[in-house]
Amino acid sequence: MNFPAFAGQPLWALILSLIAYLAAGIALGMLYFRGLWWNARLFAGSRHLSAGIAFMIGRFMLLAGCLMLASLEGAPPLLAMALGILFARAGVMRRMRGA
Repeated sequence: MNFPAFAGQPLWALILSLIAYLAAGIALGMLYFRGLWWNARLFAGSRHLSAGIAFMIGRFMLLAGCLMLASLEGAPPLLAMALGILFARAGVMRRMRGA
């Protein structure tokens, strides 16, 4: 299978690119799931409902936009970013368990 963005690249460049997408996915996932926690607290307090809805829409659009940009590079970057988001989810959930 030949992916257009990776055609003709040396192996080290491919690996470095996938590691960068994984790191970007971890950072994006941490931002998304910490924002989800903050948003849930905002809704539970029933204050500033419109700000909570706007934040929720913005968080979702940021995640969807970054995943869409990764998908333009092909399946491997998209999967690496999605894996990073899953790693970040596990980390944030573990950290927030006691909160």
